[in-house]
Amino acid sequence: MPDRNRVVLIGKESVGKSALAAGLTGTAPTDENVGGSTVSSEVYRDDDLEVVDTPGITLEVDTETTREALSALEVTDEVVLVVPATDIDRDLADLLPLVQGRTGAVVVTYWDKVEETSHAHEALAALEADLGVPVVPVDARTLTPVAADGGTPTSGGGSAAPADPSAGGQSLPVDARAVRDAIGESGEFPGGTATRVGWEIEPPETILERPYAGPLVSALVLHAPAIVAVWFANAVAGELDPLVGAALEPAVSWAAGLPGPLAAVLGGDYGLLAMGPFLFVWALPTMLVFAAFMGAYKASGLVTRVTTALHPLMRRVGLTGRDLVRVVMGFGCNVPAVTSTRSCSDCTRCTTISAISFGAACSYQFPATLAVFAAVGMPWLVGPYIAVLVASTLVYVRLIAPPEARTATLAVDRRTFLEWPRPRAVWREARGSLESFLTTALPVFAGICVVGALLEYVGALERLGGVLEPTMAVFSLPAEAALPVVLASIRKDGIALLTADSAGIDALSPLEVLVAVYLAGVLLPCLVTAITVAREVSWRFVVQMLARQALAAIGFALGLAWVGSALF
Repeated sequence: MPDRNRVVLIGKESVGKSALAAGLTGTAPTDENVGGSTVSSEVYRDDDLEVVDTPGITLEVDTETTREALSALEVTDEVVLVVPATDIDRDLADLLPLVQGRTGAVVVTYWDKVEETSHAHEALAALEADLGVPVVPVDARTLTPVAADGGTPTSGGGSAAPADPSAGGQSLPVDARAVRDAIGESGEFPGGTATRVGWEIEPPETILERPYAGPLVSALVLHAPAIVAVWFANAVAGELDPLVGAALEPAVSWAAGLPGPLAAVLGGDYGLLAMGPFLFVWALPTMLVFAAFMGAYKASGLVTRVTTALHPLMRRVGLTGRDLVRVVMGFGCNVPAVTSTRSCSDCTRCTTISAISFGAACSYQFPATLAVFAAVGMPWLVGPYIAVLVASTLVYVRLIAPPEARTATLAVDRRTFLEWPRPRAVWREARGSLESFLTTALPVFAGICVVGALLEYVGALERLGGVLEPTMAVFSLPAEAALPVVLASIRKDGIALLTADSAGIDALSPLEVLVAVYLAGVLLPCLVTAITVAREVSWRFVVQMLARQALAAIGFALGLAWVGSALF
């Protein structure tokens, strides 16, 4: 394998670093630890170039991702400084001191937002002369491919560049070739520049920037994935579930004839075959819905607009608008949502993780909840359920948030441009959630299936449910509801056990069904979430979070049961 030239991309958030890295190499990224950091950066490689795509730097607040980017910077001398054409002067003033003394080039993204005039190119030429490093303008989102036999013209009217022999014959974008040439001619960065391009381009305002309509529309935008997931569950998954279950029935029957423990692991009520339909018909599609939506939101620039609009309201309860987006991500899968809190401020990160653990009904919990409501003929309960879940989560966060969290800044220093998301960009954003689901959530889920099936086989779960049965009366619930509550604390799809005939849920009132589902859903996070949080923070924090969440869940459930019975 030939030695690769290694460069590190440095820039603020939403400046197009990921698109540039993908365009430079034409490859998919891999997650790797960089510079001794425990947090991974995305690394793109081709035959002769290795591009480290670091997280966006936020200078206004301390975040794990900013420390990661600076850690990657400490162990490299070759840097590509990525700044947007819409705000060159400010970004250079902020970032040049960080890269002073290192060699590299400046890539100016969003060049399509600048009117093509001789003045604009003269300003960049003057800036390049002052900095002493190459300055290359590109539109990283629409790099034009060049054929290996000589190329085609760029969409912007530029001439095609010849094929790069160092690329091994593969197609390279014209702008990517210019960036590669700039890297090869890199100079040493100064600590600042006296030259200014003299322009700052602001995107137009939308309804999201209005003081009252903006937060309302933003809240609806964030809830759109949940609305689509509800539609999907009722219209599609509900029809597919019995078909998939029937197709697996022969395998389940075969597994039942195996020796005891093996039969439990494969064909028992909580075995791998028995849970297969739920996993691939309900959980995985729900996660994909959220991943696609969040990918589109990020690729279009909408997520930053929504973050900014909701920040003034969320700060009152101890979260930023950025933190709320992470909580909503948890409705798809808690694992990538918890991991994404690395970009949260240090003073709000643990609060955000607690909010995900408490109120983000993941792709296992949400479909199981819908299945229970549908089984008792009360699908309309999903509305009250979400309302109670959101309200109690906000109160819970307000109670546990440290005082400094309510004064946290948003760390968004400019308004993003909005555009229709391109499929390639959506996939690039969504693939991280999908990989996290497949490589982290699913293996742990399978392990929990095995452990849960064995515990059921030896009768441990039933005995534990029996111990908790007397407590169900406090919530005006039947004793049989104890076991689903216990199982939901291990795996959120345990909520679906409420639909079993032995649970006695058919005889419950709508309020009692709501209390049962709510308590099972929020009493404790599932083991997958707990393990992920322990990896991201510590086991000590997990123990504290579990105790605090259990107390809050019991209090809210009791309040819901008692106040509801008094009113209705």
